Amino acid sequence: MDEQFEPKLIGILCNWCSYMAADLVGTSRIRYAPNIRIIRVMCSGRIESQLILWAFRSGADGVLIGGCNPGDCHYQEGNYKALRRVTLLKQMLPQFGIEPERLRLDWICASCAEEMRKTVEGFTAQIRNLGPLRLQTPPLLKPIKIEMEVSRHVEA
Repeated sequence: MDEQFEPKLIGILCNWCSYMAADLVGTSRIRYAPNIRIIRVMCSGRIESQLILWAFRSGADGVLIGGCNPGDCHYQEGNYKALRRVTLLKQMLPQFGIEPERLRLDWICASCAEEMRKTVEGFTAQIRNLGPLRLQTPPLLKPIKIEMEVSRHVEA
C-alpha cells in the first residue's frame, strides 16, 4: 500500500492577528489541513531563530510564522523584526540541511479566516511536495568526547 506523506507543521502565530485568524477559522467551522500545530506568541518579532531551529530538530517538516500586516503591528515594529530574522535564517538553513522553502512567513490579519485557510492548505501542499525533512546532524554538531586532565596540586 502506497501511503501519502502527511507533513508535520508548526505554526508560530502572533496573538493579535494571525492567531485570531486561526481562531476565526475554527469558530467559523472552516476546514483546512489538520497537519499544523499552533504556538501562540505575543508578537512575531519575539520569535527567536533558536525556536524555529528547535521545531525542525524536534521533527517538524515545515514552520509557518504568522504576523500582523506591515504597519499594523500591535508592538509597532515587531513584524519587521520577524521579517529580518526569517530572511537571515532562510539563508542559513541550507547549512543545516534544511530547504529554505520549509520556512514560511505570512502576514495574516485577524479577520482573514479564508486567507489563513488558504495559507495553511498551500503550505501543507508545498511541504507534502518536498517530502519529509530528513535532518542529518552536521559533523560540527555531533557530540564529541572531551577528556580533561585533572591536576592535583598539593600545598606543603
